[in-house]
Amino acid sequence: MQGLTRRKWIGLAAVTPTLSLGGTDRSASPSMEQLKQVAEQPVLQFQGLDRPVVIHSIRLLRKGREHFVHVRSTDGAEGLCVTNERARYLYPILKTLVIPYFIGKDVRDLEGHLWELYRYQSNYKLQGLAFWCPQAWVELAILDMFGRILNKPMAELVGGIRRRWIPFYVASERRDTTPEEEVEYLQQLLQETGARAVKFRVGGRMSRNQDAMPGRTEKLISLARKVLGDQIDLHADANSSYDPPEAIRVGRMLEDVGAVFFEEPCPFDHLEDTRLVTEALEIPVAGGEQEYSEWRFRWSIHRRVVDIVQPDIQYYGGLIRSLRVARMADLAGMPAAPHISGGFGFVYMLIFASCAPRLARYQEYKKGVERYGEWFDPPLTVRDGALSVPTGPGVGIKDIHAVISGAEEV
Repeated sequence: MQGLTRRKWIGLAAVTPTLSLGGTDRSASPSMEQLKQVAEQPVLQFQGLDRPVVIHSIRLLRKGREHFVHVRSTDGAEGLCVTNERARYLYPILKTLVIPYFIGKDVRDLEGHLWELYRYQSNYKLQGLAFWCPQAWVELAILDMFGRILNKPMAELVGGIRRRWIPFYVASERRDTTPEEEVEYLQQLLQETGARAVKFRVGGRMSRNQDAMPGRTEKLISLARKVLGDQIDLHADANSSYDPPEAIRVGRMLEDVGAVFFEEPCPFDHLEDTRLVTEALEIPVAGGEQEYSEWRFRWSIHRRVVDIVQPDIQYYGGLIRSLRVARMADLAGMPAAPHISGGFGFVYMLIFASCAPRLARYQEYKKGVERYGEWFDPPLTVRDGALSVPTGPGVGIKDIHAVISGAEEV
């Protein structure tokens, strides 16, 4: 990928319109009204739920370091969500402001219920990660239940499976390493995962232009390319480290080594600064993991604040909301690459990626097949730098009772 210009990125993306190499054509932008119309189309697309699916119970369970949301209907149907780590301190919101809304309700019109949940007890005042994560956990558990009732994979309920294998980059989450140590760690991750692309961190994280250690970013960028070679694709994440001039300077270094994208160069909520960087650079700019508003996503897509949208399926409130973002981005010719936080989250990424209309070349992965792969039938596997998509009913876990056996209710 070294030496690709934006024009070449765009040209290559045009060959495979649903799998973009990263670049997007900024010359045309859909109107806000066009984006609104796309976002408002129903995401759930299934038939066969002819009888009410009334929620009898929703429980938060804990087993070791894992948390689960388990749903059961009055007819005995069940579904499960494996949450991110934030359940350990967001459980009061889940138990007092989200679960009570659903008890006793027929959830076949799940999209309508999600809107009413937003209004319930003035939950909209809590909009942000603290509210959207609990909503996502319940939504994903209900979608798992629907899939088990209908004997269909979750992706078939939200648009249909377009892809069976998802190419991925493996992400390092470290800034405590020297450039030499980080490149050695990246080599280890590549060997352990079979990835053909990596992402490393630059800057100091929300650091007002300060590096994690003096000179780390500059040396890491050049050393990663030198040691890993041209056959490994590079991505970089600044975690909101820079103002526009410094972001552009670092972005130019990434362009020089042919990196695939530059993630969150400026403070995540400073959309205008990010847009200035996007306009100045050839390398595609990615962002959106900290975005919680559909309206701001819509505005950002309309204004081309970034080139690649990155909703986090749990931070943003679930698969349904995230796919609305992907639809809007697709209308604008922009690919999606959802952010994940590790753990079981890569499985929900795989489901999203299997059915989203347009993807970036690689999706994020932070390991997990070695821990969770055998939960599935067939097991999740890696082949040629790509992850297999779950094919079983719902999320694809073959035996949810075995998974939660011994768990305690929180």
